Amino acid sequence: MAQGIMSRVTGFSLPENLVDSVLADGSPQREAWLATLPHMVAKYADRWSLDVGSPYRPGGRCAWVAPVRDPAGRDLVLKVAWSHDEAIHEADGLRAWAGNGAVLLHDHAGGEATDVLLLERCYPGTPLGQARLEPDQDLIVAGLLHRLWQAPVGGRGFRPLQEMCDAWAVEFERVNDAPGALDPGLARTGIELLRTLPATADRQVLLCTDLHAGNILAAEREPWLVIDPKPYVGDPTYDALQHMLNCDERLHADPVGFSRRIADLLDLDPNRLTQWLFARCVQESIDHPTLGEVAVGIAP
Repeated sequence: MAQGIMSRVTGFSLPENLVDSVLADGSPQREAWLATLPHMVAKYADRWSLDVGSPYRPGGRCAWVAPVRDPAGRDLVLKVAWSHDEAIHEADGLRAWAGNGAVLLHDHAGGEATDVLLLERCYPGTPLGQARLEPDQDLIVAGLLHRLWQAPVGGRGFRPLQEMCDAWAVEFERVNDAPGALDPGLARTGIELLRTLPATADRQVLLCTDLHAGNILAAEREPWLVIDPKPYVGDPTYDALQHMLNCDERLHADPVGFSRRIADLLDLDPNRLTQWLFARCVQESIDHPTLGEVAVGIAP
């Protein structure tokens, strides 16, 4: 099947992760979308008069991303993305942040299944996870989140965090019957928290929701800039979770102590952060069984 996909885009370079993602998905719609990528890249390169380089490799799983240069000589990035549900407000979020801790959005277009973004390019572009050890990453993540939470949220149609959590809860309950699944009582407690925590927040902010060391790049305009946000509006405590879930060793060794450290850096309630962490570990345990072990250790 991979060769079939590639033959429909002859002479056009596709990053490995994007092809693998489409194959794993098995969706005719995504395969059809992938086949249109050469046309879409040419269309927007022409619209914005861009010189387009080779895509970044191995690349992401939902977008074709490459360095470009515009007529003014600016080095930018062209991102042609499959419009998946969690990321449909990426451009709106970047507009709201206006470069304050995140990459600048220079232009945006798209259609029913595609988002096309013309973005600031980060130099040297080294991911935070390759440049700093995790304790230093904590400080940088916390500093960026404090800034992202300052953005105005009105008038842009951002969805509430409740919507995403409810969808995840429904999906968990649909598939949580595999061998080795969590104790039913513990699973119910975690999924109930996933549903109720969004409604009990004492403030609502613009969330990145997918902030981790792979989505923070070294740059010139600022030392570090956020890329690939998936914006929602809701409880700021939630926004610490993806970084924590990516710090596997510390998460398993001392999840409560880890929660206290991150909560202290972000001026959050550590008990609430541990509750959120428990809920997410339960929800993620189907695809990542070791997170079920973390959930057992921090269950309320």
